[in-house]
Amino acid sequence: MDLRNIAIIAHVDHGKTTLVDQLLRQSGAFRENQAVAERAMDSNDIERERGITILAKATSVEWKGTRINIVDTPGHADFGGEVERILSMVDGVCLLVDAAEGPMPQTKFVTSKALALGLKPIVVLNKVDKPAADPDNALNEVFDLFANLGATDEQLDFPHVYASGIGGWADRELDGPREDLSALFDLILEHVEPPKQEFRADEPFQMLATTLSSDPFIGRILTGRVEAGRLKVGDQLKALSRKGERIESFRCTKILAFRGLGQQPIDVAEAGDIVTVAGMTKATVADTLCAPEIDDPIPAQPIDPPTISVTFGINDSPLAGKDGSKVQSRVIRDRLMKEAESNVAIKIEDTPGGEAFVVSGRGELQMGVLIENMRREGFELSISRPRVIFREEDGQRMEPIEEVIVDVDDEFSGVVIEKLTGARKGEMTEMRPAGHGKTRIVAHVPSRGLIGYQGEFMTDTRGNGVLNRIFHGWAPYKGTIEGRRQGVLISMENGVSVAYALWNLEERGKLFIGAQEQVYTGMIIGEHSRDNDLEVNPLKGKKLTNVRASGTDEAVRLTPPVRMSLEEAIAYINDDELVEVTPKAIRLRKRHLDPHERKRAARAEG
Repeated sequence: MDLRNIAIIAHVDHGKTTLVDQLLRQSGAFRENQAVAERAMDSNDIERERGITILAKATSVEWKGTRINIVDTPGHADFGGEVERILSMVDGVCLLVDAAEGPMPQTKFVTSKALALGLKPIVVLNKVDKPAADPDNALNEVFDLFANLGATDEQLDFPHVYASGIGGWADRELDGPREDLSALFDLILEHVEPPKQEFRADEPFQMLATTLSSDPFIGRILTGRVEAGRLKVGDQLKALSRKGERIESFRCTKILAFRGLGQQPIDVAEAGDIVTVAGMTKATVADTLCAPEIDDPIPAQPIDPPTISVTFGINDSPLAGKDGSKVQSRVIRDRLMKEAESNVAIKIEDTPGGEAFVVSGRGELQMGVLIENMRREGFELSISRPRVIFREEDGQRMEPIEEVIVDVDDEFSGVVIEKLTGARKGEMTEMRPAGHGKTRIVAHVPSRGLIGYQGEFMTDTRGNGVLNRIFHGWAPYKGTIEGRRQGVLISMENGVSVAYALWNLEERGKLFIGAQEQVYTGMIIGEHSRDNDLEVNPLKGKKLTNVRASGTDEAVRLTPPVRMSLEEAIAYINDDELVEVTPKAIRLRKRHLDPHERKRAARAEG
């Protein structure tokens, strides 16, 4: 059977996963009566809740006697490590662009990776049925983007279709019949070349591992494209590292191929196909699986370096061990090492004490998803504020800069520009009307300045602004950037909070807790209205007397507390604070719970 390998790439929320759903439906991959969830490729709980793709996943469809392997990739740059590896498995890319928004930062990121690998793009102008859609302008912007990224003449001569993923149609003309996706299927067959690996079918077997996972029945499994030869179940293989060092020899116990949403066992893997192999115990991502006579590894795509780091530590608060079952540093370390093995964009380092681990990655969202997965698995952790990773170049300190694209209502553009270019040390590079009463602002801002800005941005724009960011490059250190300006309210007692005490504290600032919640000394229970920290007693009850007077027994009415999400809490804290994460709670606390220790630490730093 003829074969095509293609990846679908796009900015987050431009409709990749919805389009893949329709491709599967219209190719007959589902039975007529099969119950299929919306966005079937988003199989992970967090992906479904957040509506984003985090893990790259493969599927396959059949169209006119040709098998098309389709890889759905993440759209967020924090998960770019997935995209970089996956693109090495395919021969073409479908670039999905929202016809209203046009190319966005993550579009630029994934497209630059695809063009550098020499892949030929097909442009799908999605959501052309939206009222604000401007497909002609979006197409011109895509062409300009390709030209700026150094595309070849062949890549610039890209075909395009107009589509609606949710409507399930794609046409070569804007005023086409709008019936189905056959125009897109046919374009893939015409424009994407069959895998060159098919001509190497008679050579010894070679495959580059691109994703790692485990199966409860068959153990460790690696997925990749067969670069040469054929593989049968029972064949003897060896694994080579990037440097060509032999890792292990093993016998292939199972070969799985993607068929629709599932994977089916097959007897023989052919050159060019994307398959999953079982039987190894040590081999991992970026290793070469090959026949015993092969000594040279397949070159692996280099991964962009991490830009931020977060310290994961044990939970040493008085409430430790109440919610979670996994609290020891040894268990936390094993889980982080397992994550680093399958996610090549993450790096783990031990700290001198051995009770905390420095985790480096691409961004706050990537860290937030890892922490969220761990807390759902029963872990209790203490998390530090994210720190930007600096590097030295020619004796000069360099810091990561991000390109920020903001779409905001015209009336709020002034406050956004002031925040980005003022205290956060950003430089505005472009400002233009985006239509429908909106302004588009493009700025280059230090990564440090963006930590914790998302919540402030949503407040400044009344929840109507859209902020997208992506790593732009390295630049000389821009100087100190102020952190949070407000102080915090810190509990001075252990126990259960009392409504009357909280009612009296409301005039001091915003509260993060409600009545009848467990608190402890050093726990942050609210934000102070001034710039200094304040120790307060949330347990202080009302003094009772035997004299009754009118008005003394009125019910206490509390303002609902501010409840932060995991990412908001991590971005909110200062360097001397931590986020306590358990399966049931997210609490803020001071690094040193004892007030005397806090004063000593402050004096030592000052």
